[in-house]
Amino acid sequence: MKIINDVKFLIVGLGLIGGSYAQALTDLGYEVGAVTRSQSSIDYAKEHGLISHGTTEVTREYISQFDVIVFALYPKVFIEWIEKYQEYFKSGALLTDVTGVKGPIVYKIQALLRKDVEFVGAHPMAGREVYGVQNADKTIFRNANYIVTPTENNTKEGIAVCKSLGKILGFKTIAELSPEKHDEMIGFLSQLTHCIAVSLMTCKESEHLVDYTGDSFRDLTRIAKINEDMWSELFLMNKDELLSQMDLFIEKFKELKSSIENEDIDKMKSIMRTSTKRRAFFDKK
Repeated sequence: MKIINDVKFLIVGLGLIGGSYAQALTDLGYEVGAVTRSQSSIDYAKEHGLISHGTTEVTREYISQFDVIVFALYPKVFIEWIEKYQEYFKSGALLTDVTGVKGPIVYKIQALLRKDVEFVGAHPMAGREVYGVQNADKTIFRNANYIVTPTENNTKEGIAVCKSLGKILGFKTIAELSPEKHDEMIGFLSQLTHCIAVSLMTCKESEHLVDYTGDSFRDLTRIAKINEDMWSELFLMNKDELLSQMDLFIEKFKELKSSIENEDIDKMKSIMRTSTKRRAFFDKK
């Protein structure tokens, strides 16, 4: 299967990311449908031209018409959805997702799935500290990274379609990682940073600190405005890797703390030079 004009897309879970996928694909001329729990989300998406049609009811008649299905659900709900409704998929359909943890998801879904349907895991590294389809915005994909996480159970064609989806959505970089490598990287780059932001935001009463803060605190705590249901589930699903990354951070934090306590300015400056050098790789061009 190639992503061509007659491919029909279904978005399952019409929140911020699902809605942004729908907007981008609709604007490219594809027929996009949606299944989500809230009728108000369907109504909003239709009224604002994000989807062609949608429903809150999961039926064989509706699901079986789609070629590519994107799951934008919480991990556990995703697995339950596959267990309950996979018999409705069109034979040859390609499934992908936006889930932030891969190891516990990809292999589980592939083991559950019918042999005539393929699932290729993917993770769009994009988002905002707002939720819901009313905040959908396809521009969040610009200059963002898109990670595909295939396994030996995937076909070359399926992987290629999943990568091409990232390209047409507008992602800057399309990368390929194993589910295990993905979870290691995401444990550090995303989950650990959220843990740090939450810890920083909760370690001191801050109601009045807003009157005195500068941009440094705002930048560091931007992601502390967090969806507790989703992130607690992701943290626990990637528990071992996240704990390992937290230990690494604690070790380095203690090293910096020790250099301050001992007034070891050479050590302190060395740590700062390393920080400055490594941060330069992340500056957007």
